[in-house]
Amino acid sequence: MLIVTEWKEFRTPDFDGIAASLRDRIVFDGRNLYEPELIRSFGLEYLSIGRR
Repeated sequence: MLIVTEWKEFRTPDFDGIAASLRDRIVFDGRNLYEPELIRSFGLEYLSIGRR
């Protein structure tokens, strides 16, 4: 999944549903919208721009 917007409706998605629907469980966050620990708690790999 690729995040390229900061729109309000994308700030609180259903991460359980997202994790279940992704074949490759990777989130690329180009806007640093989410905290890495939160995303990883759903079993997703999290890569963001400008963060370690």
